[in-house]
Amino acid sequence: MSTASTRLYALAEGVRIALDAIRANKVRAGLTILGVAVGVFVVVVMSAAIHGINMSVARDFESAGPTTFYVTRFPITFEACDGSDETCSWLRNPPIRDHEIQALGRLGTLKSVAARLDWSGSAKYKDRALSSAPIEAYTPNWIDVDGGDIFPGRSFTAGENTTAARVVLLNDKAAERLFGESDPVGKVLTINNTPFTVIGLYHYKASFLTGGDRPKIIMPIESLRRHLNVPARDLGLAVTPRKDVTRDEAVDEVTVSLRALRGLRPAQESNFAIITQDKLFETYNKIFGMFFLVMIALSAVGLLVGGVGVVAIMMISVTERTREIGVRKALGATRRTILFQFLMEAVTLTGVGAMAGLLVGWIVSTLIRLGTPIEASIPPWAVIVAVVASVVTGVLFGMLPAARAAKLDPVAALRYE
Repeated sequence: MSTASTRLYALAEGVRIALDAIRANKVRAGLTILGVAVGVFVVVVMSAAIHGINMSVARDFESAGPTTFYVTRFPITFEACDGSDETCSWLRNPPIRDHEIQALGRLGTLKSVAARLDWSGSAKYKDRALSSAPIEAYTPNWIDVDGGDIFPGRSFTAGENTTAARVVLLNDKAAERLFGESDPVGKVLTINNTPFTVIGLYHYKASFLTGGDRPKIIMPIESLRRHLNVPARDLGLAVTPRKDVTRDEAVDEVTVSLRALRGLRPAQESNFAIITQDKLFETYNKIFGMFFLVMIALSAVGLLVGGVGVVAIMMISVTERTREIGVRKALGATRRTILFQFLMEAVTLTGVGAMAGLLVGWIVSTLIRLGTPIEASIPPWAVIVAVVASVVTGVLFGMLPAARAAKLDPVAALRYE
């Protein structure tokens, strides 16, 4: 028999014996498989969710344009704030004013400056109601930085924003909840007891950043301020440079213009925040970096439990098969052969756990994709990491019992009762 055939036979024999050990020691083997499966499951599900969120975030930024940046009252920060000027002076930043928006809109380097203001209110149509629906109010150029479509119907005009016309657009979820199967365009609903006419149906791809697939109402920003008495203190801007202007050039000009409008001296810090997509990605990575650490910790605990189970079940297997090991050694089996056989048994145990974890992880990832706006999908690297981790766990924790089996004296093993 060739060397390759011998190794293949030893491999198959190791797998067969491992499966027999699983059947003979169902509880111990089950705990081992469960521990490894939990570790692999966590890796698969977390990586699938993060992969889906990454794709969603990238698509949202792409729809806004790679050079679009945001001007807000407050910066993105994770620093502790006790209300003092030393720790959070940004709390005293003034809101963005109308004359500042108009001044930025006149800059020749900018394609558009779209303002946004968020609120929530109760919406009602006949006997159907939304108790607390998110309301997004924009300036008329909001579609320049949005990836959605409007049909049937239309968006609101500059004149409708200026006159605070009582018009709204609904997303699919809001239209379904309020109007069922009927066409909402042209019908009148009430928002906080104020009548508004539906002029369009807004379709977009629900994502992690857009808050998922939930009812949403869109209206002119002046309509929100005047008819629903919403203050503009947390208003934000999405700024898109012209094609021949770089993002950094546009950021510099917006910064200089706002500082001049606010009368800030060179030594004073800016009392507004400019957030680029790079900054958003950096913040996003910080948040999901913590999730990644949790994933590693949970996976390590699961694999550790599985590894301890491997040691226990393999030590019992070595003890129960001492005479068998003695016979095999007497017939010419080398230490290397015995070591390989028992390592293969350990790897088979952890491999079964890995397959179970992959299967359950795939099912849960599919449910996440179908039931949430997160397009969870298992990246190939996650499968490779899961399989490699299970093999390494089997080899590391199976080495001690395998080495013990390989070192048994054949004469003493044959006399073992």
